[in-house]
Amino acid sequence: MGSNPLGKTPDSEMAERMPCGEAKRKKKPGTNFSPGRGELFPRNFSEGILLLRRSADWQSAVSPIVNRQRSSNVAVSAYPHLFDTSLLPRPPTGGLVNKNPLKQFVCLIPFALLAISAKSQETNQPPAPQEQSWNWHMQNTDILQYHPGFAAAYSGPNSMHSASEVRDTVSLDLLLGAKLWPGAEFHVDGLTWQGFGFSKTLGAEGFPNGEAFRLGTQVPNVNLARAFIRQTFGLGGEQETVEDDALQLAGKRDISRLTLTLGRMSVKDIFDNNTYANDPRTQFMNWSLMANEAWDYPADSLGYMTGFAAELNQPKWAVRYGFFQMPRVSNGTALDSHYLDAWGMVTELERRFALGDHPGAVRLLAFLNRAHMGSYQAALDNPVRPANIQATRAYRSKYGFGLNAEQEIVKNIGVFMRLGWSDGENEGWTFADVDRTATLGVSVKGESWHRPNDTFGVAGAFNGISRVHQRFLAAGGTGILAGDGQLNYGWEQVLETYYDFQIWKNLHGSFDYQFIGNPSFNQARGPISVFGTRIHWNF
Repeated sequence: MGSNPLGKTPDSEMAERMPCGEAKRKKKPGTNFSPGRGELFPRNFSEGILLLRRSADWQSAVSPIVNRQRSSNVAVSAYPHLFDTSLLPRPPTGGLVNKNPLKQFVCLIPFALLAISAKSQETNQPPAPQEQSWNWHMQNTDILQYHPGFAAAYSGPNSMHSASEVRDTVSLDLLLGAKLWPGAEFHVDGLTWQGFGFSKTLGAEGFPNGEAFRLGTQVPNVNLARAFIRQTFGLGGEQETVEDDALQLAGKRDISRLTLTLGRMSVKDIFDNNTYANDPRTQFMNWSLMANEAWDYPADSLGYMTGFAAELNQPKWAVRYGFFQMPRVSNGTALDSHYLDAWGMVTELERRFALGDHPGAVRLLAFLNRAHMGSYQAALDNPVRPANIQATRAYRSKYGFGLNAEQEIVKNIGVFMRLGWSDGENEGWTFADVDRTATLGVSVKGESWHRPNDTFGVAGAFNGISRVHQRFLAAGGTGILAGDGQLNYGWEQVLETYYDFQIWKNLHGSFDYQFIGNPSFNQARGPISVFGTRIHWNF
């Protein structure tokens, strides 16, 4: 058993004032502690226990307490050898000056309790979550929106109706996850949806409902939204806790890791994430705020696609790469079987940091898509009007870049932004018609007004297109969302504010307002005001 240097003990004058007895002799400087030689007041937990073990009444008075403490596994984890009752020595013949064992025990209690308390604070960490072999979750989101009538000099095939509209959407997901082998998980998501966006989800690039699919339906429809395998290879070092949630099993994983995902998924599950503006079911509803609209990310008309993704994560940075299939037609559901000619690739670099105690992140994204898409210039070169881009379709490429940043300013208040640019030469194929975008917003949690699970958000967006794209729409061309037959070009402007409030546990409600100026880049139409409510629950 190791020794513990104590330095000088109190002199005899001070020792006489001590309530539990007095020292017979002073300890010489530099000598080691040795229990049972007159030192009544140990300076740490180890010494206190050693004194107790040398006490004559150790077996009868102290052993039950020590055994109880051992079962709590607090101090024992730090000093296991001190609680081994099989090593108890025989009662000493000499020992402590004060021969009253009860008084000895009472005197030593404060030191033992203080030591145990200190050690408890060091080791009293939340228990690690039990590693799950499987889980299941559900979510339901109901959105109701209304826009009053608005001014419109003209309308075209893809215009939003200028008369007032009321529309609703409903989504229900059942998500199942299972562990296959070490590091491997399988997840499946059964999606049921119903409803329509305004004007069959047409007429605004910053469309106000992120739950509105181009495939609207009056009766519930069912689709296999996700079905993928995720394999994680730990690279050693520090670990982090993974909480039980949709699309992930609880447990521990290495912070330094390589993760491979293969199957059907939302590309947005992995790329272009943002803490404050990412999910239209709980945050901002507008398309421009839930993703970078200049990135024509691979997806069918429901927002999901088959592909492969790899992520290398380190404590302060991550790099991601994805390769995905593309639909056969613009914003369609059927996949293009020409796998070498139709694909979408994306790479993302992420740098995480903290300003003081406030976390932040910056993400740089680059994408390259190839699909059987039309050319704006080729459609303009054809004298047929309105401009018909379908007649120009061939396997072509489209590329672009995105910037995504977030920063907590003070506790419970964060800001975010996105910038996006694409070449704007060929038609939008999977998401939107936007070639340029810029967004900025703030999100505030409700802790300061005693509603910690509430969130208030406000954000704005500007969407634009390339010059050749402008001329194409002015010639009567149509895209995924835009196409008024004519065009008096102007940047589309979006403003959204929402308040999400907790009703009960995992049941939340939201009130939302959106302003859309120059919808689909057209100054001859709008502005449009959109009023909405949302109910969301999950477990």
